[in-house]
Amino acid sequence: MHVFTAIISIIAVFIWGDWRNWKKYHATLLFFALGNLAYNFLTANYFLWRLDADFISNHTLAEMLYTFIVFPATGILFLGNYPEGVIKQILHTLQWIAIYAFWEYIFNLTGSIQYQYGWTFWWSVATLFVMFPLLKLHVKYPLLAYFLFGIVSVVLLWWFDVPVHLPVEERGYYGK
Repeated sequence: MHVFTAIISIIAVFIWGDWRNWKKYHATLLFFALGNLAYNFLTANYFLWRLDADFISNHTLAEMLYTFIVFPATGILFLGNYPEGVIKQILHTLQWIAIYAFWEYIFNLTGSIQYQYGWTFWWSVATLFVMFPLLKLHVKYPLLAYFLFGIVSVVLLWWFDVPVHLPVEERGYYGK
């Protein structure tokens, strides 16, 4: 399912995306990737959601597909087709939230994603209402987007009691 998602993303970005102007979105695409990498790093021993690998070997490779293919494609599609006018912008953002929510719902039905430690499909949907506006905000106000991303991340880590410290043994403090 995850490889299929990556293939669909590549096809979609070549058909509907502003991929020829990818440099215009480059910083925001890196911001998008950084968000996913930060999640995977901070929750490495306590994933709130975990992608079940299809025929690729593990969760890490599945996440790499999203970080380096699906999310950049999404960013180019979302930002490259961003309309003028507040109503159209709201509808565009809601359309992308719906696309992502539908796709994750299919993942949930097919067992391609597992939720843990209190995370649910509805938490994912709620974060989409933050993620897409943050992407657009990053285009004009990157520092503000990073600041808000940091606040949201800290709140979610606290809310779900994610242990972000390494156990003493893994830090190299063996004590004698």
